[in-house]
Amino acid sequence: MGFVEDELYEVKKLCEHVVPGSKLVSCVPTMVRAEIKRTAFKTLVFCAQFPEEYPKAPLLIELKSKTLSEKLLLSLTNVCEQEVKNLLGKAQVLHVIKFLRKFIDENSLVCCYDEINRVRKALGPQDELKLKQKSSAIALKVYNGEYYLTGKIFVPDDYPLSVIELQNVDTNFTPTFYKHMVAQAKEIARKCVEPPLKKKPKDPPFVPGPSLEKTLMFLIDCVKRLPAEDCQFCKKPCFPQEQQLLERDETSPNHIERVYCGHLFHQGCLLSLMKQPPFGNKKCGKCGKKLAHFKWSISDRTAEARWAHEQARERELQEVEEFFN
Repeated sequence: MGFVEDELYEVKKLCEHVVPGSKLVSCVPTMVRAEIKRTAFKTLVFCAQFPEEYPKAPLLIELKSKTLSEKLLLSLTNVCEQEVKNLLGKAQVLHVIKFLRKFIDENSLVCCYDEINRVRKALGPQDELKLKQKSSAIALKVYNGEYYLTGKIFVPDDYPLSVIELQNVDTNFTPTFYKHMVAQAKEIARKCVEPPLKKKPKDPPFVPGPSLEKTLMFLIDCVKRLPAEDCQFCKKPCFPQEQQLLERDETSPNHIERVYCGHLFHQGCLLSLMKQPPFGNKKCGKCGKKLAHFKWSISDRTAEARWAHEQARERELQEVEEFFN
């Protein structure tokens, strides 16, 4: 037998035994094709052809995958081509298959390669996104002036079938906004992998989807957008440029409140607005949606009665003042 035939015999004999998750699809002189699978979304197909000068010339390699990024596969193909150039004169097929399996095992974030690159584009010069391949985690740091948010995102091995996990989130926004950011981020991630509780008859079958990009983009947007927003009543900035001046007393009129539509008010401004007519049809000045907030639970009828009572009292006081003057 020739060199290629001997190598093919060795590949058939050893591949599926020494490379976990590998499956030989084709192993003939014209083509070697093997599937390498760790999870449903960490799977690729290795295709190789022998040039006429083989093994003095490197294998012709092509990588395919229905789940992994095309850009990732192109970069990985280039790495494999460099790898086989160090093996000229030797058997190359099994070495590359082992190399690919090792790459998948050691780079646990390959399943979200494109998502990570898109998130990077949303970050500023001061922000950081560090990959922890061994622990399958991402360290995020987002800044906007003196405001920041940091955290760790754990990506499960069977991602995107399972939801990501937020860990060690820290921020110097108020506790109200910390709770909102974390709770909403977790809810966004959950909705990506869990079907809705109430399914509409015409909805297609639910399929779990990627949750990393949507979750991180939400957190980044909060840090970049919120400090620049104005109160929708007084039109003054809600967040002071100096973070240490941020009001943390939840009973203070200057405490920042987020209404249900997502826009911001000073607490004193919000309560003043809700106490004024017209009652029952107040809308956010920015988006036009009905104003609602858990701190304002008084019915429209009660609010109108109180306002009328205050107006009557003011008229009485004015009449008394006019009498003495």
